[in-house]
Amino acid sequence: MTEIAHGAVVVLPGEAIISRWWRTLDKGVVGALVLLFAVGLLLGFAASVPLAERNGLPAFYYVYRQAIFGAMAFVVMIVVSMMSPHMVRRLGVIGFFLAAIALMMLPILGTDFGKGATRWYSLGFASFQPSEFLKPVFIIMTAWLMASAAEPNGPPGKTISFVILGIVVAFLALQPDFGQAMLTIVAWSAVYFVAGAPIVLLTAVVAAVGLVGLAAYNNSEHFARRIDGFLSPDVDPRTQMGYAIDAIREGGFFGTGVNEGRVKWILPDAHTDFIIAVAAEEYGLIMVLFIVALFAFITARCLLRLCVERDPFIRLAGTGLTVLLASQAFINLGVAVRLLPAKGMTLPFVSYGGSSLIAMGLLMGMLLCFTRTRPQAEIADHLLSNGYR
Repeated sequence: MTEIAHGAVVVLPGEAIISRWWRTLDKGVVGALVLLFAVGLLLGFAASVPLAERNGLPAFYYVYRQAIFGAMAFVVMIVVSMMSPHMVRRLGVIGFFLAAIALMMLPILGTDFGKGATRWYSLGFASFQPSEFLKPVFIIMTAWLMASAAEPNGPPGKTISFVILGIVVAFLALQPDFGQAMLTIVAWSAVYFVAGAPIVLLTAVVAAVGLVGLAAYNNSEHFARRIDGFLSPDVDPRTQMGYAIDAIREGGFFGTGVNEGRVKWILPDAHTDFIIAVAAEEYGLIMVLFIVALFAFITARCLLRLCVERDPFIRLAGTGLTVLLASQAFINLGVAVRLLPAKGMTLPFVSYGGSSLIAMGLLMGMLLCFTRTRPQAEIADHLLSNGYR
């Protein structure tokens, strides 16, 4: 057996599970995630205080909740990262069916919390957003189907995954949640591309997305309003986008100072979708670049480790999860600086939100599992397993 993945690793007989897990774990990525969460808590001390005051709650009520959600997310991440890729695949497939059922039942049992989109289940003490958990397990399901399609006499996995994608996107659009639908399409396309999709087919998918977007623009006032606002040369200073842009401009290079920002008192989503505006205003461009650098480091590190992975399922699933994380961060940051149309999407591990944080813990647990150092089979074994004789 040739052990070439991410450097040689020796599997010691009788070694404890925790010891082997820690030795094979990508500690650099874990460190970057801890820093992202620490930044999120730091920003939460500023951004969530006005919301707590408006709701008649203790000043740091949402910070304490974020700390609890964060602890839960890291527990989920650690437990999942200890699993074998086979167990993660099983967890993902089962989780996909459960999350899909929850998504389909939203029109009947869900609530919109007055935001005009039915995306949540109200649990009384908290809320639950199925789409957040659906994204990572959908990638696992897609990678499994596409990897199976490459096996001798395998199922038409690419076709099946495309049908499932259409169903998932349709239910997301019904909420409506076009941002999550687009994010799901991007991640699926990345998996399909790595699996060997023809460029012509991917081009057709892009064209189909464009046609669906045009139909949505003509039939959805909610969607049309956001696109019109994005295309308008002027930004209404009384909108969330206007406030966010002003805050970023005011922050400059070094920021206005800790707790000196004003945007957190105006923006209703300052602690979630527009958390980067608070960071830019109070801590300046330096903090924004630090956050961007952490996401870039995690993305590059994971993709580089996956490049030498020979297992098709691990390679496909890991790539899809990495693209999902990076794309969500890009969309959140892009909206804040008006590079993209307004879309309610959290910044992973930084924004406030239980569903988002725990779902990202699940995603990163899966990704850390796939990027752990492990022995790789001989090249001949890999070729034989894929039907080359």
